[in-house]
Amino acid sequence: MFTGLIQSLGHLFHRGNGELHIRYPDSVHPLLADLELGDSIAVDGICLTVEAITAQGFRADVSPETLARTTLGELPEGSWVNLESSLRAGGKIGGHFVTGHIDGRGLLAKAQPTDNAWELSFTVPDPRVARYLVPKGSIAVNGISLTVADCSPRGDWFSVAVIPVTYRETTLQYLQPGQPVNLEGDLLGKYVEKFLQGRRDDSVGSALETTLSLEFLTEHGYSL
Repeated sequence: MFTGLIQSLGHLFHRGNGELHIRYPDSVHPLLADLELGDSIAVDGICLTVEAITAQGFRADVSPETLARTTLGELPEGSWVNLESSLRAGGKIGGHFVTGHIDGRGLLAKAQPTDNAWELSFTVPDPRVARYLVPKGSIAVNGISLTVADCSPRGDWFSVAVIPVTYRETTLQYLQPGQPVNLEGDLLGKYVEKFLQGRRDDSVGSALETTLSLEFLTEHGYSL
């Protein structure tokens, strides 16, 4: 589990034979000092397991499916990537709950500076991501926790406002129009969708249809 608050940038040093090698920009780094074998670490929003620790970074195994479904298979060696170590018990949650399991990819449509922020817009051709986009909801873009400023009703387009420190300290500064990004929808939205669809308990062979609706919530004291 992660929070979407990027702790560092790293270099994609090498990719091949099912391995991914990440180097830190310097050999003395807080992430390196705290990292242990078997730890989970998010690389551009993708949850990977540390298989080896080197003098300047770490190595992680990566499956063919992960390479095919995310941007890791396309990034040139030497590219910058966002890094975040897993959330520790009792740690601060400053972003939102991010699992590191990518739902799909989007494309940067436009990035423009404003007086006190950067406005970025993305197209979302993948319906697996579009269904979870709502105005003021959360979205992880390359592992970065961001708030949806606006989106289309179908969710095939959304925009975010990024403060200067986030833009400067993450890979957002390197994105070019048309470049793909990893997207993970809000975990809470996925569970709400599941509850609303209902489910079947196959172990007893009976249907357990949920009754959660706006009418149900209003009747039990909830209001929008």
